[in-house]
Amino acid sequence: MKFVDEARIEVQAGRGGDGCASFRREKFIPKGGPDGGDGGRGGSVWAVADHNINTLIEYRYQRRIAAENGEHGRGADCYGAAGEDVELRLPVGTVVIDEESGHTLADLARSGQRALLAKGGAGGLGNLHFKSSINRAPRQKTPGKPGEHLLLRLELKVLADVGLLGFPNAGKSTLIAAVSNARPKVADYPFTTLHPHLGVVRVDGDTSFVIADVPGLIEGAAEGAGLGHRFLRHLGRTRLLLHVIDIAPVDSAADPVRQARALAAELKKFDSRLAGKTRWIVLNKIDLCDAACREQRLAELRRRLRTKAPLFLVSAATGEGCRELMREVGRYLAGHAARATE
Repeated sequence: MKFVDEARIEVQAGRGGDGCASFRREKFIPKGGPDGGDGGRGGSVWAVADHNINTLIEYRYQRRIAAENGEHGRGADCYGAAGEDVELRLPVGTVVIDEESGHTLADLARSGQRALLAKGGAGGLGNLHFKSSINRAPRQKTPGKPGEHLLLRLELKVLADVGLLGFPNAGKSTLIAAVSNARPKVADYPFTTLHPHLGVVRVDGDTSFVIADVPGLIEGAAEGAGLGHRFLRHLGRTRLLLHVIDIAPVDSAADPVRQARALAAELKKFDSRLAGKTRWIVLNKIDLCDAACREQRLAELRRRLRTKAPLFLVSAATGEGCRELMREVGRYLAGHAARATE
């Protein structure tokens, strides 16, 4: 199934039914009085998070969703039936935004979570409500209220604890395949990953967390280079970012330090909160260097990057250092959860 993480839709809640102006007329009851019922409430539009859905592709083709109108009131004190509500089944992690105001209407972070998007209109009043001691034959009635009409933008942000960042061909897909149950496409050309992949990492039996791999980011992404910033929103819910750097690039002109700085700059252009997240440096492909070469390049990177972030040496292809990295990530997430609880 094609991965779709953004859609624009129009929702229309149902209109309330009109009230009825009616009078009771039966044999042997000459003064029956008013008996007009109220109109029914219009149907509302709800958003519901469903863990069985992974993409917004359905809403690329169904652009307009309308709820049922309420029925009109009738005589003999008959009230109109309420319109049926409509539920939009959305993937967990979907954010619903009002296009006109820019306000977030719902953030569906848990499976089964419900949020009201457009409220149905109230039904009108029948003449039964207007009778009094001085108005025994009221002919007043009120029309039903229109339902809310909204233009919405749906944005899917995957739910992951850890996100992988890096330039194309840094080995992110190989790394997530080595440490989790994810099986993304791996090839020897740039931009192999075209949409986010999620994997569950299990560390030491009971400890587990979700890791996300997004398409590679390159310098100039803010101006639309490569795949741009399109998939960075999926890292917004993460608690830790792993910046994967190729320690032995095939292109000798490629400078890992320059790439690291460029990626940090692109993050800041996209979202300052994302740029402010904890970010660790992971030096990948150490199997292509001998011990002396590793130490030399590690010292050079430490000197030039001038960062206090932890640095890890791994080989996603052979698995060297991957288990130790995941254990450290698990400890960090456990400490983060404990601090959040306090």
